[in-house]
Amino acid sequence: MLRRTLLAASRSPALRTAVVTAPVTRRVVRRFVAGEDAARALETASRLLDDGLLVSLDRLGEDVRDPAGAAATVRAYEKLLPELPEGVEVSVKLTALGQALDEDLALANARRVCAAAARAGTTVTLDMEDHTTVDSTLRVLSALREEHPWVGAVVQAQLRRAEEYCAGLAYEGSRVRLCKGAYDPPPSAGFTAKAEVDKSYVRCLRVLMTGRGYPMVATHDPRLIEIADALRLVNGRGSDSFEYQMLYGIRPDEQLRLAETGARVRVYVPYGEDWYGYLVRRLAERPANLAFFLRSLPTRS
Repeated sequence: MLRRTLLAASRSPALRTAVVTAPVTRRVVRRFVAGEDAARALETASRLLDDGLLVSLDRLGEDVRDPAGAAATVRAYEKLLPELPEGVEVSVKLTALGQALDEDLALANARRVCAAAARAGTTVTLDMEDHTTVDSTLRVLSALREEHPWVGAVVQAQLRRAEEYCAGLAYEGSRVRLCKGAYDPPPSAGFTAKAEVDKSYVRCLRVLMTGRGYPMVATHDPRLIEIADALRLVNGRGSDSFEYQMLYGIRPDEQLRLAETGARVRVYVPYGEDWYGYLVRRLAERPANLAFFLRSLPTRS
């Protein structure tokens, strides 16, 4: 119930204004968001690389409602990509490229971002968003992979069709990020109980680890990390045949611990001014995040 309330809050304009303008919010934002501009994001990426971690940068800004906004997103990525050091890729939301306006527009814009990534010698992962965008995102992914087979996909374990999606993507050269999901699908489309989402995650993980693709295990759950490592051993996978992924600001000690074992660990680093929706989804995902936020609020003596 709390998670659904917070996810609903992420779509509330009035609450957005109240949170964004509250002075205390900045302290919380700094934990989960690298900064409001590319320069800060690159500084953060450099520190993480020095710690032996890999990075995926995501320019925040979703649900773009006009072509000009989508074009601005493309230009921002085209400017950022040539500056990326080795070990850094980008994540892109198709809604930031105009998906809600027209799928062909989003595809054309995504092609520009992928072309810039290819010139820079790095990769792109297409973020998965609300369940209503899944089919469109997979169509765009398929079209992009005709020219850029390295474009990464994302599967949300909370969706009932997640195992099916993984089976279709577990082929040679296919990069697939498996996450639990940070949105709120209806029961007809997704699992609502945490235990069911976890079981779905394990089923999907088994499909990806036994497949021929490159799994990107996006979780902070210690049990799922242990299961991923066990499946790695059972399937004879080397440490370079998959990677763990974690969010910036969440379990940083675990990120370093895994990297010290020789595992590939990539940190998802968001940046930009439009951070409200992302922040609220992070609070909804884990009670510890919400507790951190509440502790940051000023109290009256």
